[in-house]
Amino acid sequence: MMTTSLGVEQYRDVLSVALPEATDADTVLPDLHTLFTPDSHRAALYVDSTVVRGGRGVGKTFWYQSLLDPTLREVAAHEYGIERLNHLNVSAGYGASVKPALYPGTSVLGQLTDTNVRPFDIWYAVLLSALGQPELHQLLEWRDRVAWVRANPGAAERTVQQADERAQNQGTTHLILFDALEHLHRARAQADRLVSGILELALAMRLGTRNIRCKVFIRPDMFDGALLHFPDASKLTANAASLSWSRASLYGLLFHYMGNSSSSEADSFRRITEGWNADADGRRHLLPSVLSGDEVFQEQQFSLIAGPYMGANYRKGNTYTWLPNHLMDGVEQVSPRSFLSALGKAVSETREKYAGHDHAIHHEGIRRGVQTASETRVREIGEDLPWVRLAVRPLAGRQVPIDEETVVDLWREVELAEALRKDAERYVTADDTQVRTGPRHPDDAKLLIGELIALGVMRRRRDSRIDLPDVYRIAFNVGRKGGVPRVAG
Repeated sequence: MMTTSLGVEQYRDVLSVALPEATDADTVLPDLHTLFTPDSHRAALYVDSTVVRGGRGVGKTFWYQSLLDPTLREVAAHEYGIERLNHLNVSAGYGASVKPALYPGTSVLGQLTDTNVRPFDIWYAVLLSALGQPELHQLLEWRDRVAWVRANPGAAERTVQQADERAQNQGTTHLILFDALEHLHRARAQADRLVSGILELALAMRLGTRNIRCKVFIRPDMFDGALLHFPDASKLTANAASLSWSRASLYGLLFHYMGNSSSSEADSFRRITEGWNADADGRRHLLPSVLSGDEVFQEQQFSLIAGPYMGANYRKGNTYTWLPNHLMDGVEQVSPRSFLSALGKAVSETREKYAGHDHAIHHEGIRRGVQTASETRVREIGEDLPWVRLAVRPLAGRQVPIDEETVVDLWREVELAEALRKDAERYVTADDTQVRTGPRHPDDAKLLIGELIALGVMRRRRDSRIDLPDVYRIAFNVGRKGGVPRVAG
């Protein structure tokens, strides 16, 4: 239970140290201080949860990297009560890092798919290599490994059977992890085929072995696309998990960072909030349940940091609810990366412009944080899916909600279908390491809107009009009466 509060500058100091400077999942590796275990993520770590769905920034790469780390895996096993995590042999089946000894990179995958190699055979070769198939380890090129798989089905099956039996006798499980699937191939159709191959392998291991499993971290839209090529992937949905963040989990993450930062103020923060438990080495502090899952207590604590309202009174909005509400995408998900980024900007904005404010964070700093988070989110989706920018840019200067017919007319005026086709051709001729995936239905405006809704970039209101959530709307320069203004300049 909270007993008092820190001073304004103390709060600012602990927040400045606690909030990560870089919020890109590929540059910030998880460690004992940043490992946060929200209850909603428990199912994603079950060994038999083959498919783990989640959008960008929700923790797919974080958990992929954490499961590869024996120390972090042990912590997760303890905190989630999943004993099986302590008895794993974990290998990377695919990821953003270049590891040609473990799996083929983007360029090699492009060459293999261009020669009509069956995607399943590619990932079967990856699996067999991870299981220690000796003949494959003598072959340096993945095309030769894939050729061996196709030419030696009996030997391949025996390798799997023997590895399964050894694991059974040892009480262990082989777990092969797949992440960063948006980097598989420059063409969306080929990326879908490669994902289908991964899911086909995962299903084969789930049905055919007891101790060999795959875990596939994947965006929901890519999972849906894979179903077009491998309908049996739907059999994996029964044990699929999703990485979602409730409002309580987001604030729990914030308080976890504050209590585990390296500043002296972190000790003070733990003392005033009480109930923290440290591990044997004192390297990691577990926040009390009232800070991890009780919104009433969380709101009280955040009010000490940012004040209760987004202005003079309650009519301007409640700070605790306002921030996550304005970071929510079209499928009502908030990226923790956006949440932490917005708070980091809010602190720096307050120090620069409102240093004399009676709280550590000024409400205008929170608004600026949301604007910055929107810019970051749009930049990220532009990196993953450049076609989204082409599709939303014609709406600049307009206001939402907007009639679907108006959106279609705007697209027709700018000849969007032709622009999408040219964009796809540009990436076909580009460096193979710059993988980008395009829409499945560039010529059908109705289906294109459906893809944007599935991605959370758009949403359809009950009156059928199209809306854009603030986390995208602001940076795309789309207006809303009474909404958070776009970034000036």
